[in-house]
Amino acid sequence: MPAKQFMREAAYKSALVSRENPEQLIIALEPEAASIYCRKLRLHQMVDLGTQTTQNGFSPTENVGSGMTQAKEHVRRNRQSRTFLVENVIGELWSELEEGDRYVVVDCGGGTVDLTVHQIRLPEGHLKELYKASGGPYGSLGIDYEFEKLLCKIFGQDFIDQFKIKRPAAWVDLMIAFESRKRAAAPDRTNPLNINLPFSFIDYYKKFRGHSVEHALRKSNVDFVKWSSQGMLRMSPDAMNSLFKPTIDHIIQHLTELFEKPEVSDIKFLFLVGGFAESPLLQQAVQNMLQGRSRIIIPHDVGLTILKGAVLFGLDPSVIKVRRSPLTYGVGVLNRFVEGKHPPEKLLVKDGTRWCTDVFDTFIAADQSVALGEMVKRSYTPAKPSQQVIVIHVYCTEKEIAGFISEPGVRKCGTLRLDVSGTESTAPRREIQTLMQFGDTEIRAMAVDVSTGRTVKASIDFLSH
Repeated sequence: MPAKQFMREAAYKSALVSRENPEQLIIALEPEAASIYCRKLRLHQMVDLGTQTTQNGFSPTENVGSGMTQAKEHVRRNRQSRTFLVENVIGELWSELEEGDRYVVVDCGGGTVDLTVHQIRLPEGHLKELYKASGGPYGSLGIDYEFEKLLCKIFGQDFIDQFKIKRPAAWVDLMIAFESRKRAAAPDRTNPLNINLPFSFIDYYKKFRGHSVEHALRKSNVDFVKWSSQGMLRMSPDAMNSLFKPTIDHIIQHLTELFEKPEVSDIKFLFLVGGFAESPLLQQAVQNMLQGRSRIIIPHDVGLTILKGAVLFGLDPSVIKVRRSPLTYGVGVLNRFVEGKHPPEKLLVKDGTRWCTDVFDTFIAADQSVALGEMVKRSYTPAKPSQQVIVIHVYCTEKEIAGFISEPGVRKCGTLRLDVSGTESTAPRREIQTLMQFGDTEIRAMAVDVSTGRTVKASIDFLSH
């Protein structure tokens, strides 16, 4: 929630939209955007790793990793034919999906990998989220981090730390050089990968240590990285693949856990999207893990999947009909004190009435299915008749059920503000009815003063604690 609000604030500040018309900005969620785009895929726009048949003269099973490269090459050579690497089916992939079919979208980016499971609802083909997006920091940056660790092992952590500070541009150049070689890594690769070391790296190392880079490589116990006569770091394919291993292992473990969940049984397709999805090493690992349990589909413009899906979502935000709440949200309230039910330390006596404090009043529970536009209604009364603003703290927790806001794991995550100025009424007891909308990508709040029927300004702030 704070991240979404931050994006909204940034959009207001950059004058993309105005605060007066907040509905002009719709926030799209990455895994959903990927899912929407995958529905629209035409057969010539993707690679199906699961097909065993020979298409257009070559069999993709000869070599999984190079399927993508071969496909690209094939397109280049054969512009007239737009059907390569697809099964001989008429119409779209989507036409094979039936009511209730499930698919997983695995979005592999630089920083994170996110998993979402969607189910088809016919006739309109709306999506229902079965499993809330989950993931972890297992993106391709992990490989860069492993490369940096390797450099520290060869040249020393102290030198690498200093080099980054003193020669930042050269460090960026080195990482860019690594990036292009990283993209060349494949399961079947046999020839070494050469990484260009910037001149200032070689120069600065000599000044820093008093001996050459070549000397450092000879002296280090890293035998799979050599110094080539052209002044490059030469890595064996195994050395490069080992940099991928920790990150890919994390992803595979995460996927394995996902496939063990009951709501994720019987998955028809697995869409692999995001920039990191281009990696043949990752593709092969996913294929080995699935063992043919579901078909793996990779869109050709895999790096643009999210962007294109976001555009489609903007054209029709109602395409996702049911979402799952990632957290339990609620507020702290006072309830009548019940002997034996409420803990004695929560007792508060006010004007002769016994109250129980800190009660967690749940709006919506974690993992609960929420339909688009679903509302939660609550009524509040200002403590003093003259009050201008009612401030209610919003709490959240990963637990599905919480009794009190003081429980471990419950944290304050936002503030609901109700501006009741100018709506004073003669009614002895004022009631402000709030409506919170949860099924959208963002949580919205509206409020009405019941006695006058006037709208009260309501907003939820997730940024300032």
